[in-house]
Amino acid sequence: MKKLSTLKEGNIIKKRIYLSAPHMSGKEINYINEAFETNWIAPLGPNVDAFEKEIANYVGVSEAVAVSSGTAAIHLALSLLDVKKGDQVFCSSLTFVASANPILYQGAEPVFIDSEPETWNMSPQALEIAFKEAFIDGRMPKAVIVVNLYGQSAKMDEIVSLCNQYDVPIIEDAAESLGSTYKGKASGTFGKFGVFSFNGNKIITTSSGGMLVSNDVEALKKARFLATQAKDPALHYQHSTIGFNYRMSNILAGIGRAQLEVLEERVQARRLLFDRYTQELSSIPGIKFMPELNQTQSNRWLTVLTIEEKVTGTSIHSILNTLAEENIEARPVWKPLHMQPLFEGVKYYSHSENINVSEHLFNTGLCLPSGSNMTEEDQMRVIKCVKELIKIEV
Repeated sequence: MKKLSTLKEGNIIKKRIYLSAPHMSGKEINYINEAFETNWIAPLGPNVDAFEKEIANYVGVSEAVAVSSGTAAIHLALSLLDVKKGDQVFCSSLTFVASANPILYQGAEPVFIDSEPETWNMSPQALEIAFKEAFIDGRMPKAVIVVNLYGQSAKMDEIVSLCNQYDVPIIEDAAESLGSTYKGKASGTFGKFGVFSFNGNKIITTSSGGMLVSNDVEALKKARFLATQAKDPALHYQHSTIGFNYRMSNILAGIGRAQLEVLEERVQARRLLFDRYTQELSSIPGIKFMPELNQTQSNRWLTVLTIEEKVTGTSIHSILNTLAEENIEARPVWKPLHMQPLFEGVKYYSHSENINVSEHLFNTGLCLPSGSNMTEEDQMRVIKCVKELIKIEV
């Protein structure tokens, strides 16, 4: 019988190993207690103000706005860019659906862009083709949503250059890449807007929550207005535009402040996990790990690899099933959005005529447990399962 944290097999109780469990520092309770003692329980408050400043300082932007989720931050960014019904938005295909759902909230149409092999992120080659066709059609996108997958930054130099050439703003979905860098600059700071997530499985968490960052202070001032139900500056409750209930609570922001204090430790812990996985598994023919582009540093939010079934003799589904039987949580790579029933018929640009990178990664990719609170013993248990399935001597 499976339980939440253990699996009993005979007289042996197997500890549950999660994909990416929350990792508390112990300091969070101090900020929570302060919120209770000062009665700052409702949304907004001193922790929210401080968390925004601390995140902005950490990544090196002018300001930040704390919101209820990364999805909310993307939605606000699209609203600020006046994306509306009939508009097009280019978006990475290999990502979680939250990257694209806000496009639909605005009544706009997503156009999905394939990945490329060196980062697994948006292909500049495919993006250029999409831009050229949009220019010919006279229907340019209102924005480009670039995702930094599993902590690895996309090829931002090439993507920024293309978007500048066509004068289209970038929303950088860095939900998974807080703590990562591209050529020495923080992930999430290359576009008009950057987005971070603090969901329970992220590298730091506020339980739920997100952050919108930008160097456009006036735009973020409007974001705060929209995120608090767009209440006009009047004594009575007056509203002249549609708003959202998107602001973060003071309690959750307190958790985030304590988590941010240990972010660098969490990055190093996950990178060490990645190193151990590669030391133990990378020599196996048919296994390849997600690359790290030159002059970038990934936070290695998740350790991800591909498994070629013809070479290893096993599939990702066999490994997933075996790990599940051992009470170990693992996941396939995100199913590309252009393959999702929700987006059936939506336009999609592949990396090249003969290469569809995102579909290949979905068919062969596997996310291994990567929590920063994993013990070496837990990790070796995962490694042993993979090796035994591929019949490698352990």
